[in-house]
Amino acid sequence: MGYVTAVPHPRSEAAGPARAGRLSLAVALLGGALGAAVALLATRQQWAEGTATVAGGAFPLTAKGSDVTGVPAALAIVGLAALVAVFAVRKAGRLLVAGVLALSGAGIAAAALIGASDSSALDEQAAKASGDTSATVASLSHTAWPYVAVVGGALILLAGLLALRYGRLWPAMSGRYERDGAPRVRRKAAVDPDRPEDIWKALDRGEDPTGA
Repeated sequence: MGYVTAVPHPRSEAAGPARAGRLSLAVALLGGALGAAVALLATRQQWAEGTATVAGGAFPLTAKGSDVTGVPAALAIVGLAALVAVFAVRKAGRLLVAGVLALSGAGIAAAALIGASDSSALDEQAAKASGDTSATVASLSHTAWPYVAVVGGALILLAGLLALRYGRLWPAMSGRYERDGAPRVRRKAAVDPDRPEDIWKALDRGEDPTGA
């Protein structure tokens, strides 16, 4: 009869965090990139429409998301940059960048929700079309695109929260250092003194082909 131990194997203990790190990394990358793309796409679509009275008739007016507010598009770019930068830093720097990523997503969602009922962009168009600075838009209605931008912001926020929680398990982008932080030692290639091409290659690398 075999001996059964209750002590967990070290490899099985390490597999859990490693699996969580890989899964969170994949979700954060996909969610962050998709969220930025969705937010940018939504800001280029029509968010509101209405009419203005011009020469006794109704003049149609429309406003894109970028006309209503420029915050979602700007924060989407910031979030995308933070998503890339989170792999270029470590420890406290990674937490800071992850926080920027999360705040970018929250800001996109908040700005889009506010813009979903905003009429200032169309009021400005109505004033220009009618020549009356006090004119306002009539028959105002909004589309679903502001809420699509909210979804994009929520995805970026999710990516930021995952980076805050699991970012310490993610790999770093830099390849100059080994995992223990020590600089990699560049090995000197062997030079055959009887082969002129080896000597020239060594000189091109800035090495002394004589070995002195």
